[in-house]
Amino acid sequence: MQILQPTAKPQSACFSSGPTKKHKGWHLSRLDDTHLGRSHRAKAPKQTLSSAITRMASLLELPADYRLGIVPASDTGAVEMAMWSLLGQRGVDMLAWESFGKTWVNDAISQLQLTDIRVFDADWGKLPSFDEVDFNRDVLFTWNGTTSGVKVPDDIAIPDDRDGLVIADATSACFAMPLPWDKIDIATFSWQKSLGGEGAHGVLVLSPRAVTRLEAQDPPRALPKIFQLTKKGKLIEGIFKGETINTPSMLAVADLHSALDWADALGGLSALISRSNQSLEYVKNWVTKTAWVDFLADNPAHYSNTSICLKIIDEDITSLGQTDQAAFAKQLVTLLDDEGVAYDIGAYRTAPAGLRIWAGPTVEPDDIALLLPWLDWAFATTKTDFLNKEAENA
Repeated sequence: MQILQPTAKPQSACFSSGPTKKHKGWHLSRLDDTHLGRSHRAKAPKQTLSSAITRMASLLELPADYRLGIVPASDTGAVEMAMWSLLGQRGVDMLAWESFGKTWVNDAISQLQLTDIRVFDADWGKLPSFDEVDFNRDVLFTWNGTTSGVKVPDDIAIPDDRDGLVIADATSACFAMPLPWDKIDIATFSWQKSLGGEGAHGVLVLSPRAVTRLEAQDPPRALPKIFQLTKKGKLIEGIFKGETINTPSMLAVADLHSALDWADALGGLSALISRSNQSLEYVKNWVTKTAWVDFLADNPAHYSNTSICLKIIDEDITSLGQTDQAAFAKQLVTLLDDEGVAYDIGAYRTAPAGLRIWAGPTVEPDDIALLLPWLDWAFATTKTDFLNKEAENA
């Protein structure tokens, strides 16, 4: 079936899942360059770092007794800092249903060589059951599976009287989903996700229970400097006041403040969440009436409102081998890229062939709405071309 090429394009073609789109009105020339070229240990730059910490904590609506600190190496560094610093005192239950969760499992087994570990995993699009998880053990999982589009449901049951620590990789959930902080002891994220900031920096959030664990135990293993959170049995409080472990990019910090200004002017956390939810609603309504596509997630309660992952269900395409399905999806994505409609929306490299559309708060919901007719056109155009070539080569 021929579909006419749409005329209206999204104002921005940036739908990448990381680094993500800059907020509306962003421009490099508008960043405050006051502290560029200065030591991050100097008073004024340090205050800028401290202010960024305070503002992120406020925007996330963290409890007053939680600590938030800027750490090296993006979300990956923050997760591994938590794992290397905390895991091993007691058994750990790990849940994995997409690429990054599986990476943390591999780290726990192959790198940390933990012996008391239970793994609860699930195939792409599914969520492992939390029913058998023992929260008297430590528990680690990704809150939102960035590569699968599967998130933890809002009503997840985590007991208040748990003895273990809950560690959540929340990099594509923070600032876009409501998080029950009383259920989370350690959270990690990178502001290059939902705030559209520059990469390389991670953020670590600690509950009082996590701090108590850190201060009560001897380091479970030798730790490199960039993982060290305590000194002589006490938390290094400076990390959570702007005294970063290594040299940060003050340009990235200025960029973060620009995103925080935008978020505050928009209306704060509820406004950010609302934008992502609106984008998801547009996609849900479109999928309902579109025969060739469906969500990769198999349960609507688990649909991510940031990393929206879609699978192609058209029988003519699914009847092809996996290699050809991947080639088809790549051709479809390339067509949209060439048209300047959508950049970087192919599925994650290890995920099933399909589409992954970032719909975090910095993406305009209206741009999501404008993108959807282009997906129909690109699918129909690519299908005709791809199957004709298949027939010619048969």
